[in-house]
Amino acid sequence: MANNKSAKKRIGINKRNRLENCYYKTSVRTLTKLFFKNLEIDKTEKTLESKKKLQTILNSTYSFLDKGTKKKVFHKNTAARKKSRLAYYLRVTS
Repeated sequence: MANNKSAKKRIGINKRNRLENCYYKTSVRTLTKLFFKNLEIDKTEKTLESKKKLQTILNSTYSFLDKGTKKKVFHKNTAARKKSRLAYYLRVTS
């Protein structure tokens, strides 16, 4: 356990940062799964509504990746790779 005031403060700061990092990482994972699920639906339906829904999910995933990169949750190359792969799957299936 921490012995001085600054060490106790660091424990609290680390806990807060860990929770914020987990929020961004789990949100990106969840949105990615949702994207692929809706991509399969779009393959069968091919409607304008499914395309719009797919695009909004992609935009929010990009947003979380960019915000996470800005807050140093993701490395910039990791975020770029994830965004590139999502765009590739969207382009290939369309």
